[in-house]
Amino acid sequence: MTEDELAQALRETFAHRVSVARPLVADPAGLAIRRADRSRRRRTLTGIALAAVATVTVSAGMAQLGQQPGRPTHPTVVLGDPYASPLPDPTPQPSAAPRADLGRGEVDLILNDVLVTAGGQRLALPDVGTAAERAQRLPDRAGWAVVGAPTAAGRSLWIVLSNGTAHLLLAGARDIVLSPDGRQVAWREGTDLVVAGIVGTQVVAAARTPASPDAVPVAFAGDTVLVRLAPDRPGHALWRPAAGPPRGAGDAALHVYGTRPDGLAVALVSAGTPRRPCVALLDPARDLAPVRTGCGPTLTGDGAGGVSADGRWLLVNGKAGRQDRALLVDLDQLAAAPATRPAGPPVAGPVAWTPQGTAHYPAADGALVRVEVSRVLDGEVAVSVPVTGLAAGERAVPVGGDHRP
Repeated sequence: MTEDELAQALRETFAHRVSVARPLVADPAGLAIRRADRSRRRRTLTGIALAAVATVTVSAGMAQLGQQPGRPTHPTVVLGDPYASPLPDPTPQPSAAPRADLGRGEVDLILNDVLVTAGGQRLALPDVGTAAERAQRLPDRAGWAVVGAPTAAGRSLWIVLSNGTAHLLLAGARDIVLSPDGRQVAWREGTDLVVAGIVGTQVVAAARTPASPDAVPVAFAGDTVLVRLAPDRPGHALWRPAAGPPRGAGDAALHVYGTRPDGLAVALVSAGTPRRPCVALLDPARDLAPVRTGCGPTLTGDGAGGVSADGRWLLVNGKAGRQDRALLVDLDQLAAAPATRPAGPPVAGPVAWTPQGTAHYPAADGALVRVEVSRVLDGEVAVSVPVTGLAAGERAVPVGGDHRP
């Protein structure tokens, strides 16, 4: 029965009960109908109000991640925590994981789909590890940040907790870079550069800015993001989100290997006469002006390498005589001819330094190399050590960050 039919029936019922045929001052049927209408409207308005509250709540959450004054917000690649799930069997049998014969454990390693900590704990990473390109320990031993290798859909960023639970934070991003302390992350998303904080298993307080098509983040210097402007020419921009869009620095840097605790960026620049690849310390506080430059070693310019935790040493690819080698460069003695020693096979992946001054990195054949600074200074060149159980074409991923107990 429709509402009109119900109203008509109600009027007829009241009409039959009235003995006087004159019009009523108060229409009982109309009163009942109006009361029903008012009740229905109240329920409708209540529902609309609840929906509005929910919309405001969700919008506030989105604004926390994506809003920037003066620009419209839109969904980003930030996923937060909706895909968090416990991974199966977080402590598999030791035989289930490949093994690196490197003596005592000094750094965490991702071996295929298993994360092996320096303390011997093994965590299965079936959805994360096989696609890992690099990884970094989080502060306060809260877990690990794992950056995926590039795919047709982009890169991903996972947070893996010590119990083996994995949380997907980013998907479909480009050129993800983490700050040295693991508390910030920057990435390329569409036409924008984005930077955000990492708190637990969430990214928070995101800021974004438009960028040229080839611009990508490459490093952090404090709260400043170093942005490479193009892959085929030197030059970077400095992006301080609180100060507006990235600003060109006018430097001659080809690659940035990292930053030192004093805030200086360690970079490969084109300098000297004739022009050639050199190592330089650049000051982000002065638009990446060079502080010191050393042009002694022959460097390959492929961008592979890493800076030690104390900022003293750079491990970088170059040549020792006619051989391709990883070279150890003393950044505290960076002069016209910096102190440089051959250290081991060429670097073919991420370099993980311990606080004690030992570097671990994969060689081109997938084997692991351990470089101990004191031994290199004594004239010893490190050799690669095969990883038992890794299939051909696979390589170990040493994990950066502080591995102190």
